[in-house]
Amino acid sequence: MKSVSISFFALIAFIGGLAILSSTLSKTPVLPLFAQALGATPAEIGWIVIASTIPGILISFPAGSLSDYLGKRRMILFSLVIFASAPFLYLMVSEVWQLIAVRFYHGFATAIFGTVATAAIAERYTQDRATKLSTYSSVTIVGRSVAPFLGGFLISLASFDAVYIACGISGVLALIVGLMLNDNGAPVPLAKPEGEDVLTALKLVLRDMRIMVTTGVEAAQYLVFGAVEAFLALFAASLGIPAWQIGVILGVQLVSIVFIKPLMGMLSDKLGRAQVIIPGLLVGAASVALLPYLPYFSGLCALSLVFGIGFAMVTSSTSALVADLTRNGAYGSSMGVLRTVMDVGQTIGPVLTGWVVGAYGYTSAFILLGAISLVAALVFGYAMRPR
Repeated sequence: MKSVSISFFALIAFIGGLAILSSTLSKTPVLPLFAQALGATPAEIGWIVIASTIPGILISFPAGSLSDYLGKRRMILFSLVIFASAPFLYLMVSEVWQLIAVRFYHGFATAIFGTVATAAIAERYTQDRATKLSTYSSVTIVGRSVAPFLGGFLISLASFDAVYIACGISGVLALIVGLMLNDNGAPVPLAKPEGEDVLTALKLVLRDMRIMVTTGVEAAQYLVFGAVEAFLALFAASLGIPAWQIGVILGVQLVSIVFIKPLMGMLSDKLGRAQVIIPGLLVGAASVALLPYLPYFSGLCALSLVFGIGFAMVTSSTSALVADLTRNGAYGSSMGVLRTVMDVGQTIGPVLTGWVVGAYGYTSAFILLGAISLVAALVFGYAMRPR
């Protein structure tokens, strides 16, 4: 049984790396360039970018809930079929509306896979749940990190079509490896789904204050992360920092997340979830709020690195905590709610921060982001206090 569990985790992590590589390759940096080549206006490019995020809000909970009844493997394979087919549709795009439609279809793959793969890991591993979830996340981040370099190289060397063919190859490989997954060692799926059963599962999750507070923390953390990802580069550029140094500033953050997250997961398994999440929120709050006060390369590098560590501390434990709190084995439902709320937070972050930057400047925006993390820490600490 132990070898089966290890085999399952190795497969799902490898599939996740390939799938996220394929997904990221389809948008960074090729998507805005391809849209521009089609003659898209700035407003239309905005719709093109957001088209793939909408399915995450719409489908994450239904997909997770269905996986509790139909089995995780079926839903994962369904998402991998989309990963394998969507990239080749880009080759037939000649109008802006077609690109929006393909992006919307492609978004279902990431929404379903991200929710169900996380739920599958959470239900199989209890003793080292945070370690496994964090390690899996780091593998997907590696796939996400490789994509921009590979995409830029293929655009320069060949064409947009070459990028989407590479994207398709990665998606097909993910599907082929996915066929090797089995349900050995997995909990038996719940009884046949009825409409009332799905609603009951949703009500159970929504009525659990600790689960909802934890999902709120996840949303707050991704709100801040999305905002920092979008505006730290612009802030650095406004200071006259060269582009290559801006790349380093953002790169150290990503590297810290990849390497620190599994370690924080192990710490969470040993010390407890709150003992890692609360310090992580406080570290993130301080590092973001201090960004305007260290306006030079080494200062921004240090704070970006520290923010990455804080982000890794929080996100290494939130999914595991939601799984710990889940009742009746409905891991897919709880992970679906977590993913939906997270997507909302990540969507709001850049929009809110952009408005604050335009109205009040970068200093106010970064202080606000730090305050959001601080409030999240206080609310979480109160909700998780011993009863």
